[in-house]
Order: sequence, then structure tokens, then C-alpha cells
Amino acid sequence: MTMSNEERKKLAEKLDQELDEFIGGLEKRSYTEGWPEDRWEEEMEKHPFFMSKAPEAGEPLSPLMEGLQQLKYSETDNTPQDLAAAYKEDGNYNFKLKKYRLAIISYTEGLRQRCGDSHLESELYNNRAAAHFFLKNYRSCLFDCRAALKIRPCYSKAQARAAQCCMFLQRYDDCITLCEKMLVDCPTDKTTLELRAKAMAGKKIEERNARKQNMAKRKEEERDQALLTAIKERGIQIKGTDLSMSTLEPCSPMVAQGRVHLDDSGSLVWPVMFLYPEYQVTDFVQEFHEDNTFSQHLSTMFESPPEWDKDSSYILSELNIYYECQSDRTLHPVDACDTLGQVLPKQSYVVCGGTPCFLVTVRGSKAECCLLARYS
Repeated sequence: MTMSNEERKKLAEKLDQELDEFIGGLEKRSYTEGWPEDRWEEEMEKHPFFMSKAPEAGEPLSPLMEGLQQLKYSETDNTPQDLAAAYKEDGNYNFKLKKYRLAIISYTEGLRQRCGDSHLESELYNNRAAAHFFLKNYRSCLFDCRAALKIRPCYSKAQARAAQCCMFLQRYDDCITLCEKMLVDCPTDKTTLELRAKAMAGKKIEERNARKQNMAKRKEEERDQALLTAIKERGIQIKGTDLSMSTLEPCSPMVAQGRVHLDDSGSLVWPVMFLYPEYQVTDFVQEFHEDNTFSQHLSTMFESPPEWDKDSSYILSELNIYYECQSDRTLHPVDACDTLGQVLPKQSYVVCGGTPCFLVTVRGSKAECCLLARYS
């Protein structure tokens, strides 16, 4: 019997209703065998097959992940070569993520296996060198490149990176040597040719700078020798066992940059210290020419009364100048009209700490009397 379209429609609606009633009548059960509905994304991220990123160092691992790692790195289930390859794979993974320090750790663990596979070991050295390179550890990178080249002398990647390191470390001769080795196989390689050209230019600059430094050093030595000769010729005594540049270095930080020197005319120019016992005050003359008199400098220094001279008693015409003899602890007067060059060669004078020192008092003052009494 043929059914009409209307009858077919009614039958379909009846079947749908019966199916809905059947499903609705089934026993309802909660989902308890899988991941919790509110944490399924978090749980999926922990699963090694579904995680989108590698676990961070020190992060707790899921039991499944721990099991896989133990299986992967088990020394009983893997040969040293398998382990070295596994660590290399881990290193490459971290390298791609730019986690160069983690990559170095992985490559190092791979090398510790001593697997005996020279090809694999050379790759581990080369890859670790690459990680060091991106961290700008150029010395460590060069060390690993050389280790790789010791195993595989024609390892082009290690050669290229070693040459770059030598350039960064300004080892121009080594860089040129490596470039020339690479050019034997690839004479027209643009990168290698440019690197060699840079190394040759750097070497020329280095040689030029070395020549300048040597010339400057020779000139300095000549100046120092001329200074020592001038002091000896004048008979000036310097405290110390032997006259040298070190015995001429000023002890006071105030004149640290004012060491005795020769001017263009060959005259000595000294840093000089003046002490005022009455007020426990010190003055420094950075450049006291040996042909200058004491009165020339003191007149400038006391052109106006200093702050510490409360009584304005320090007037050039009223001042006395002394120096102490180190050997017998006696005071010796200095004429203000004398030049420094006339005083320093005296037998009783010894320059200490590279700085001539003089005491200044007001003539006839109580402070001067006390000073003279101490030395009498």
C-alpha cells in the first residue's frame, strides 16, 4: 500500500517523538571517569601528547611525563649513543625556543655520555658552540668549535663560527687562518671573503696601535730617564734606597697628578707643600718652577688674607720659612729670595714622597717660638 506524503510526515514525527521519549527515560549518570569539566584544559596541558609548551625548569611533572622521561633517559634501557642523541634532541628543541642556557645544559649532558660516536659528539660540540655564540660567550664558543674541529677537521659550520669568534675576540691571525682554510673548499664564498678582509683590516689597525703604544712608551721612558738624570745632576736627594720614578710619586692625594717633571726648557717643576703649624693648615703649589723664588709664590698666596688667618698677620715681609732635616731632626731657615733650585740640592735637604715640604711661621710669633723650642 503506497503512503501519501502527509502520512509519511506524520509517521516521521511519531518516530522522532518516541526516540526522544526513549532517550529521556534512560538513567542519567554523571561523568566521573575522565578529566573534571572545570579543569579539562589544564589537565590536557599536562598531558605530554597535548601540551603546547615544554615544562619550565623545576616545574612539577605529571606521572605520565615523569615516566616518559625516565624511559627516555634510562641508562638501563638506552645505550650511551641513544642518550647522547636524546640530549641533543632536547638541546635543539630549547635552542629553537631561544633558551640557550637550557640548550647548553642538554648538549653538555649529551657529551658526558661519551658515546664514542665521533659524528654525534662533533655535532654536540658544534651545537653547544652555537648556543654560547648567541649568548656572546665567544671564548666558550671558540673552545667548543675547536673541540668539534679536532674530531672533524673539515666541519664547515664549526670553522665558520670559530672564525667569527676569533673576529669578536680580536684574534685576527687565527681568524685569517680559518678563513683561508675555508676558502680552499669555497674560494668565492662572499661571507668568508668579507670576514677575512675585516680580519686583515683589524690586524693592520692593531699593528698600527701597537706601534703607537710602543713609541709612546719609548718616549715616556726617555722622559723619565731625562728626569732622573736631571735630579742626579743637581745633587737633589730623594728619600728611598734607589732613585726611581716610584720614589718620586707624590704621597698626598691632593698632588697625586702633579708629579715632578721637566718643562720644555729642561727645568724641573715640582709640587710643593707649605705647612702652617700655628693653624695646622696645609697649602699646595701644584707647579713650583725651580727658578722661581719662594717670595714669588708666597706673595701670590697671601695677596689677600686667607680665611684661617684671623689676625691678618701672615704678611710676606713678616714670614719665616724653614725645612726639617730628616737625619738630625733640625730646622733650617730658607731665605724668601732663594729659588727652589737653590734650596733642594742642599746636603741637609731630602725630598720625601716626591713633594718638597716647607714650614711657614710669622716672625717672632708665639707659634714660631714653640716650633723652634721643639727642635732645639
